Amino acid sequence: MKKLILSTALFISGLALVNAQSDSKDVQLGIKGGLNSSTISGDDFGDLDSRTSFNAGLVAEIPLTERLSFQPEVLYSGQGFDVREIDQDNIVDTDENIEYQLDYIQVPLLLKAYIVKGLSVEAGPQFGFKIHEEFDYQPNSDGGDIEIDSDDSYVKDFDTSIALGAAYKFDNGFFLSGRYNLGVTDIFEDGTPFEGVDAKNNVWQFGIGFMF
Repeated sequence: MKKLILSTALFISGLALVNAQSDSKDVQLGIKGGLNSSTISGDDFGDLDSRTSFNAGLVAEIPLTERLSFQPEVLYSGQGFDVREIDQDNIVDTDENIEYQLDYIQVPLLLKAYIVKGLSVEAGPQFGFKIHEEFDYQPNSDGGDIEIDSDDSYVKDFDTSIALGAAYKFDNGFFLSGRYNLGVTDIFEDGTPFEGVDAKNNVWQFGIGFMF
C-alpha cells in the first residue's frame, strides 16, 4: 500500500509539469452528486453483488499553483453490498437480493492536477464516518428494513480509503467526475466474531457537479 501511495504521488507530481492550468486562481465552492456502485472485497470474501446507491455533497477547490489544486469534499455516500437470496427448497437463486447498507459521511482530501484545460486527475486519502447500517430484504419496495444499532454492530465507525479519479470542468462551471475509492483498513471491529477478517470497502463513484 505504501508503494501505491508513493506511486500515485509521483504520478500527480509529474502531471503538474505539463502545460496545463486551472481555470481560476480563486477559491471555488460547489455541489456534486451521482451514483455509487459499492461492494466489500478481501481474501476472506467471495464475489458479492454490488449495491447501487448515490452520493451527494459539497466540494471546494483551492489553487496551489497554476496546475495544482487542493480539493476537500464532504459527501454522503451510500455503500455496502448485495447478497443473492437463496431459495432453500429449490436450491436456486430467487429474484430478490438482500441489501446490506453501510452509509457514510466521507471526507476526501485530494490533490488535483490539470492535464489540459478542464481535464484533471485527482488522488488523496479519504476518511469515512459511518452514520447508518441496516439489512434490507426488500430493497425494491417499502419495508424489509432491519436497522442495526451501533451497540450491536460489528462494523467500525471510522473507515479509511484512497480516492483516485478524474474530472472534466466546463467553462460554465459544470463538471463531470469519476472516481474509485480503494479501502485500506478492515471494516470490522476488534473483539468481535469477525476480528481479523479481511474486508474492505470498495466504491465506484460517477457524478455531475457545479462550481459557483
